[in-house]
Amino acid sequence: MISFSGKKVGIIGLGRIGTAIAKRAEAFNCPISYYSRSEKPESNYKYFPSVVELASHCDILVVACPLTEQTRHIVNREVLDALGPKGFLINIGRGPHVDEPELVAALVEGRIAGAGLDVFENEPHVPEELFGLDNVVLLPHVGSGTVETRNAMADLVIGNLEAHFSKKPLLTPVV
Repeated sequence: MISFSGKKVGIIGLGRIGTAIAKRAEAFNCPISYYSRSEKPESNYKYFPSVVELASHCDILVVACPLTEQTRHIVNREVLDALGPKGFLINIGRGPHVDEPELVAALVEGRIAGAGLDVFENEPHVPEELFGLDNVVLLPHVGSGTVETRNAMADLVIGNLEAHFSKKPLLTPVV
């Protein structure tokens, strides 16, 4: 078994979810670094200007960014090789963030230590090769499946609708 405490955690996407992950990892004495479209001056975490550089400086790489054309396959062979044979990939973003055939090859060949996945590139289809590996954890995307989270999501929708129809700024504008 490998301990999480003290591991260097790299986060792709330091938005609301990425920041929440960082705060939780800090409780385990994990140094945090990140890659984002731009550096966050208000952050105390170390910024890396590329995903490859981030991957080469962390033990655990967490994907938590939105899916756009720029982030499709943001985790590719070069990133996985930079993460290296002792590194772990955690994808809680969207399946197409990761070049899945490259991930499968990296896991099978031992080029990365392991992966935790709750999203897949061609959902609902999961690559058959992943089921037989002991260095990968597969889970349905259920992170928001709590009563509290679903109620908060509903409240946010109502708050945004009220703001919109009252001609006030949205609580969560899409920029």
